[in-house]
Amino acid sequence: MKDETKNFVLFAVIAALILFGWPLVQNRFFPTANPPATKMVDGKNKPVANPAADPTADAPAAIRSRQVVLAETPRVRIDTPALKGSINLRGARIDDLVLTRYKETVAKDSPPIRLFSPAGAPDAYFASFGWRDAGLAPPTADTVWTASAPVLTPRTPVTLTASNGKGQTFAIQIAVDDDYLFTVKQTVANAGNAPVPVAAYGLVNRIGVSKDPDSWTIHTGPMSVSNGAAHYNPNFKDVDEAPTSFTTTGGWLGFTDKYWLAALVPDQSRAFDGQFRAGANNAYQADFTSAAQLLPPGRQVTQTAKMFAGAKEVKLLDRYTDTGAVVKLDYAIDWGWFRLVEKPIFYYLDWLFRLIGNFGVAIIILTLTIRALVFPIAQRQFASMAAMRALQPKMKAIQERYKDDKQRQQQEIMALYKAEKVNPLAGCLPTLIQIPIFYALYKALMLTIEMRHQPFILWIKDLSAPDPATILNLFGYIPITLPHILAIGVVPVLLGISMFFQFRLNPQQMDPTQQQVFAILPWVLMFVMAPFAVGLQIYWITTNCVSIAQQKFLYSRHPQLKEAAAK
Repeated sequence: MKDETKNFVLFAVIAALILFGWPLVQNRFFPTANPPATKMVDGKNKPVANPAADPTADAPAAIRSRQVVLAETPRVRIDTPALKGSINLRGARIDDLVLTRYKETVAKDSPPIRLFSPAGAPDAYFASFGWRDAGLAPPTADTVWTASAPVLTPRTPVTLTASNGKGQTFAIQIAVDDDYLFTVKQTVANAGNAPVPVAAYGLVNRIGVSKDPDSWTIHTGPMSVSNGAAHYNPNFKDVDEAPTSFTTTGGWLGFTDKYWLAALVPDQSRAFDGQFRAGANNAYQADFTSAAQLLPPGRQVTQTAKMFAGAKEVKLLDRYTDTGAVVKLDYAIDWGWFRLVEKPIFYYLDWLFRLIGNFGVAIIILTLTIRALVFPIAQRQFASMAAMRALQPKMKAIQERYKDDKQRQQQEIMALYKAEKVNPLAGCLPTLIQIPIFYALYKALMLTIEMRHQPFILWIKDLSAPDPATILNLFGYIPITLPHILAIGVVPVLLGISMFFQFRLNPQQMDPTQQQVFAILPWVLMFVMAPFAVGLQIYWITTNCVSIAQQKFLYSRHPQLKEAAAK
């Protein structure tokens, strides 16, 4: 009785460590889900306002209304199927860009996602292209350029021109496709009497760090591809300490958020110097500079760069990469170690969604598919469990016989396994297979914009966010904000119930401590899983339900397993 009490207390301590220590671990290594898209108020599901939509609360007094700043300078309008915005003719900056395919929240009247914003406005973020001032006297940030057309569309590129009054004229031709890829041709014509050095540059400048947290599993912040490899460092803190630079031929650099990317793509046939650096007023900049070349009189030179500014849609990034438009642009999504598993699962899930029209149902069908594929392995698992249970009396006898000689005890048990042709590790295989699949779905739910704001049924309006129907505040009727650990929704409770019934079907453990562990474990895991994305919980609930049905079927095939459990 004393040992049982000691074991129970030990398990209670471990359970408490899991419940209260796990959030500290998961926030650093495994962010659980996107911010809630909806919340329960008086039992009704209402959209949550996006904190980024009102960034002026903590902004300096010098920050002005975006509309006021936009109206201060002449502009060329941007109008494409995916983008709306404008180009600032003062300084030739692309500094006004919204993504029309995506909204800030799930509310019907929600504004579209804003990526770029002009300097002096909230969340300033812009791109600019020009030339180094090293004996060339190029246009400055205050130069007002002349535009060839009032609107930039996929069918009508716009050319910006300016002159320095010293014999050199400058042109920046900007084109854009139907998605998010800009092509920028920078031309210098030298009508002067002497050669001039020409070194083109491009930059992306932003105020403040990403609103999406940077973690071990999901990178946000500075990112580059150089010398054939993708680099998810430095982060913003590293750039604060010192600039980071590199030289490469082919590649790109920029800033990535969880779903959005602004990336500069220099001429892929020429070497360039890339750099990340921090500036005043919490500004961060990614820029590239090509090697200077001497332009003789009467000649002109054109250098072509690209810029991606938009949403990190998986198929689109893959298409740009596969066609050679941008090297390794698909690595802008931080798939991580299980990339070879994650991308096929995403593509299958996305295909199911387009076929069915509901991501929640697609997740359920994905689960059924996986369980069907591992069904033969599960049969072998139960056969192995049955054989192990049949050996329990002999193993118990060996343990009693050699209770004072642990080494001999282990030798005899291994000899018993060999004689009976039983592999004690065979039952672990289905679990090991499920780990990369579960992690792949976790990454897909967390990373891919295709899952953002995808509804399921009833109150579940975003499968990539936690269940908003929290029980302990009576679904919003009690106006209190629950601690993270107590924000348990309906779906996590269903998950705990499904785990409880699944564990009850398993053969009962011989050790009383193990029995206590398996009795409490479903409810501990319910609290652990509650902050995760609802889509991940739906996958686990479906897996548990299939496992229950599968166990019942396999018990009928291996009755000795149930008999051993009963004994």
